[in-house]
Amino acid sequence: MASVNKVILVGNLGRDPEVRYTANGSAMCNLSIATTFNSRDSQTGERREETEWHRVVMFNRLAEIAGEYLRKGRPVYIEGRLRTRKWQGQDGQDRYTTEILADQMQMLGGRGDSGGDFSGGDYDSDFNQSAPQQQRSAPAQQRPPQQPAPQQQRSQQNYQASPIDNMA
Repeated sequence: MASVNKVILVGNLGRDPEVRYTANGSAMCNLSIATTFNSRDSQTGERREETEWHRVVMFNRLAEIAGEYLRKGRPVYIEGRLRTRKWQGQDGQDRYTTEILADQMQMLGGRGDSGGDFSGGDYDSDFNQSAPQQQRSAPAQQRPPQQPAPQQQRSQQNYQASPIDNMA
């Protein structure tokens, strides 16, 4: 039987991205994203806002882009899958963490939002469209033309095992 493990988040970054590099040179980025749910108390009629925090992990080029362009407070769209991993704390006890392994990201908001100098863009398409203005005006011969990856290649790239997959 087929199954689905898909997460879509639209929220705000709770802190600046943390980018690190593995021993083999692969980039890894950790994000903390807040989403809110608004409701009304059925007895008092008061509005309530519940905030949920999500751990998000990105790898490779997506991690580098997030580290360069995302900042605390910026709105962001994330697609990925849920993963729970097991690790041992300093006290020797087993601990579990559930996180989202992101394979797509779109920066939301415009230049006027709190944060970097970009207009937003979808990483899966042509990232150059969301580069800062001074980079867009650079001569074409200084950077090779980029084309979106064929769908088949993209799905293979998204399935690559991450360094964390081997930690459990």
